[in-house]
Amino acid sequence: MQDTLNAILAKAPAELATLKNRAEFEATKARYVGPHGEFTALMKQLGTVPKDERPAMGKLINESKGRLQVQLDAALQRIANAEIAAQVGPAIDPTLPSPDAGPGTFHPLTLVREEMCRILRKTGFTVVEGPEVETEYYCFDALNTPADHPARDAKDTFYFPDAARFGNVTKKVDGEKYLLRTHTSSVQIRTMLKGQPPIRIVSPGRVYRRDTTDATHSANFHQLECLYVDKNVTVRDLKALLDYIFASLLGKDTKTRFRPHYFGYTEPSFEVDLSAKHLLKVNKDWIEIGGCGMVDPSVFEAVGYDPEVWSGYAFGMGLERLAMLVYGIDDIRYFYQNDVRFLKQFA
Repeated sequence: MQDTLNAILAKAPAELATLKNRAEFEATKARYVGPHGEFTALMKQLGTVPKDERPAMGKLINESKGRLQVQLDAALQRIANAEIAAQVGPAIDPTLPSPDAGPGTFHPLTLVREEMCRILRKTGFTVVEGPEVETEYYCFDALNTPADHPARDAKDTFYFPDAARFGNVTKKVDGEKYLLRTHTSSVQIRTMLKGQPPIRIVSPGRVYRRDTTDATHSANFHQLECLYVDKNVTVRDLKALLDYIFASLLGKDTKTRFRPHYFGYTEPSFEVDLSAKHLLKVNKDWIEIGGCGMVDPSVFEAVGYDPEVWSGYAFGMGLERLAMLVYGIDDIRYFYQNDVRFLKQFA
């Protein structure tokens, strides 16, 4: 039987090397290890072997079958690679001139982000960025978001395993978890912890939430948030700035209004509605564009500010929604598909 096994293993490589497709591979595999294959026939012969020799003989067959399986796997991988190569086609020469040669352009989200930052710089704001990986303290605790708040549930927020470590983001509270930030408000906390007011910052960046990916929602999107802290800051200052921003971005016919709302880190809090009937794709008198409010005194206390001395406002909005308004885009997923036909429209 040893000679038979050696003969099978000796002829298999040459036969497997000639296979050109999966059908030939399956037929050849069946001849070796199928129900009527050569190895199956040898296993059936164990009944004729003396009882005390069966264990050794069975082990020998299984070892030989394992060696054959390695050859079968390699042959199947070679066929799979050939199929992929046939689908991909010939290699691309990166030195050839591109049919789309010409000056590049910024992504529409970048265009809107930079325009918003330009408008805000004119009113004295400074652009500040922060890490996308955050801790619960900066993302929730310091923003007056209690431990049982729905936003902190694993169904809404992307948490890292407890064993995860990030050298550039240190934990401020023992036992807190790392997470992908759900808003750029964490940048506001980091900025306030670095020094005393007055503070006037804008923090654009990528944020993450467990959200359904459809025409208007994405688990990964971009926000732009602002914070202004000084003496005698009022809601009137907040409304005046928002009116100026949207008139500069969308046109002088744009109007804004506030609706009472609840946010844990501002009080009073408002939803910001926008009226821009002169723009394409806007079929409503008012659409929601973001949230805002006066910074809650408890947030000031968490960063060491005296709420009796300082006051401030904060507001935030999604850059995707702004870009959809500006450019008349009706599906948020277009921003992430990297379709050159879409992107070339912004050249």
